Amino acid sequence: MTDAHKNADRFGGFAGLYNGVRPACPEYVTEILTRYLGRHPRTVVDLGCGTGLSSLVWRGRADKIIGIEPSGDMLAQAVASTEGLPEIEFIRAFSDNTGLESGIADIVTCSQSFHWMEPFSTLREVDRILRPGGVFAAYDCDWPVVSVADVDRAEEKLFEKINDIQFNDGEYKDAFIQYPKTRHLENIRQSGFFSYAREIVFSKTEDCGADRRYGLVLSQGAIQSILKKNPSLIEDDLAGFRAVVDGFFGDRTLQIEFCYRMRLGMKGE
Repeated sequence: MTDAHKNADRFGGFAGLYNGVRPACPEYVTEILTRYLGRHPRTVVDLGCGTGLSSLVWRGRADKIIGIEPSGDMLAQAVASTEGLPEIEFIRAFSDNTGLESGIADIVTCSQSFHWMEPFSTLREVDRILRPGGVFAAYDCDWPVVSVADVDRAEEKLFEKINDIQFNDGEYKDAFIQYPKTRHLENIRQSGFFSYAREIVFSKTEDCGADRRYGLVLSQGAIQSILKKNPSLIEDDLAGFRAVVDGFFGDRTLQIEFCYRMRLGMKGE
């Protein structure tokens, strides 16, 4: 099994949970990318689109939206979520071999996904499908989301154990490959495909209760991988985190912040 197939398999079995708790894509993404493009985008291609949250934001802001996703479960959720919207199309494919026509896209995005893609083969494909003057952007949330210190600290402690398991236990560490987010901008610049590149940071506020705050943790592929194979490794840790979340949120709905980092590259005219 290739690394790309391993990474796609990591996201099977929890598409409904993912779609229900993850944030809607910030509208700022469409505003800033359209500004940098300098024209109304005819076609936007969303690589690693998951359940389509990052594709839907372009509705009414681009003539055509094409989501590319290798996970069958995620893709099925995306299709179900956009039924009856003719401007959005989803294709099951990988980021380095989309099957799309050359020069089809004004904008190509990777939302929460570029770190699961081999960067240089993906950027080569991005260059192929982008029109001259087109824009590429990879953007991700920082984790944990901003809620309150006790909850955020408890999540950080939980992931100390999660990361120890997934990066040091051979049963897990050989089941995926992850490319550092900290190198996204460097990879974009070093690819040679872009005339200008930069990083942009921004945030988005959404309502959140205890179930969603806990669900955001459960929507992480690392936790789902362990729960599928050996849930006893982390059941007590998850219960402890849930107790902290319930102790703070109770029955309240509060506001939390999702902090984003976008790495942007512009293709020359």
